[in-house]
Amino acid sequence: MLRIIADNIAKKINSQLLVIGCFANEDYSVIFEKIQPELGKIGKEFIEKSSSKFGLINGFSTLRTSQKILFVGLQNRKDFTQEKARIITGKIINHLKEFEIREFSIIAFDSSEETIEAITDGIILSTYSFNKYKSKIEKNVLQKVTIICESKIKNPQKIIDKTCIISETINFAKDIANMPPNECSPEYLARLAMNMNKERVKTTIIDYKEMESVKLNGIISVGKGSKNEPKFIILKYIGTKISEKPVLLVGKAVTFDSGGLSIKPSEKMDEMKFDKCGGVNIISIIKALSLLKPRMNVIGIIPAVENMPSGYSYRPSDIIEMYNGKKVEVLNTDAEGRLILADALSYGISTFNPKYVIDMATLTGACIIALGSNVAGIMGNNSNLIKKILSISNTTGEKMWELPLFDDFHEQIKSNYADIKNIGGRAGGAITAAAFLSNFVENVPWVHIDIAGTAWIQEGTISKSYNTNGATGFGIKTIIKLLIGDSK
Repeated sequence: MLRIIADNIAKKINSQLLVIGCFANEDYSVIFEKIQPELGKIGKEFIEKSSSKFGLINGFSTLRTSQKILFVGLQNRKDFTQEKARIITGKIINHLKEFEIREFSIIAFDSSEETIEAITDGIILSTYSFNKYKSKIEKNVLQKVTIICESKIKNPQKIIDKTCIISETINFAKDIANMPPNECSPEYLARLAMNMNKERVKTTIIDYKEMESVKLNGIISVGKGSKNEPKFIILKYIGTKISEKPVLLVGKAVTFDSGGLSIKPSEKMDEMKFDKCGGVNIISIIKALSLLKPRMNVIGIIPAVENMPSGYSYRPSDIIEMYNGKKVEVLNTDAEGRLILADALSYGISTFNPKYVIDMATLTGACIIALGSNVAGIMGNNSNLIKKILSISNTTGEKMWELPLFDDFHEQIKSNYADIKNIGGRAGGAITAAAFLSNFVENVPWVHIDIAGTAWIQEGTISKSYNTNGATGFGIKTIIKLLIGDSK
């Protein structure tokens, strides 16, 4: 297992490989004194070569031939961000993979807690690989990284340990999201959730028959076309007294989305195993909370279904009475995510009376058309909560953009035969999907995050050194940071 530890820059650095990030036009003579005083001239030359180009890596062996130094360009300090720290660390890890390095030290790029966190992030995320189904597995040989930081940083090991939990949780989510649909069914997700039924987390699974009795008809309708029955997963993280209102998190988990009777084109249908990413994110967030132990209560609800065509499938023109009593006309069985989310939202709000609600879903291709494959759409009924999430996302590298949930969009989902219909036409499709969901949240503060473009690496995704092919775990870090901040 990879260990990341903190050490003090005041101590002598004896690592066989030392990485130094270099900002342009800065003096590093103090660091050279710590390593080897006679390095001054040659070190200065390497810094001048390296620092002006972001990510440029230059290396040489010191006079002590067992030690190697890598200089990495960071460009100007004033333009440096947490995301750049993550990216540059990923570049370093990817560079070192070629040499099967078992251990190295890296001098923190600056003296901020945020940079220590970002370096740790970059290390953990860039060492991830999904090889569950490969006969020959390339093992990660890296065993230990030491982050050298200034003594003014208070308890850097605590920062590293907390970040490791979050980053390893993201990798856990990637593992589940990358699984194929023949192995990751609603039943599999339910078993995964049951394995979390421990001291601080209580798991409840509502099966098909009980869903029928409580009238979770949106979930039943979507899931009944598959031989794999739907599961309604409830995870309760208890971090404070029971009487305190919880936060409610809801995630769409369609373990495979064929589109149902409104079947999708065959091209890229293989990517529809990623339609479970919202639900997997919620499971992973609850897992992280159980380790981080914030003083708050959080409920995670995951409606898990497989959307398949069969003689039992729901049909275009069906009218469904949802959990909250609203009647929905189905015009497209491929707009299934909003149906299962709607039931989960209304059930969660009426059962748990949360202080606020966040849902995450790979909901609409329209969001990708609007914002591309690198930015998630965010909408809701509470501007303060949206602003908090956007502010945090600016530091986590998980880009989001608010789309306007104007009253006009509600007109598009009015039905001639029922209260509302499940699609509102091509125009503003990501927003009309959110308008649909707003019918099921009452007046509770609510935010909807559409991660359809960002949940996995797809066409148009910008390459990042710390992300590999497949699922990204997008949104997990932002929501965990929001929750930890709210628990203080």
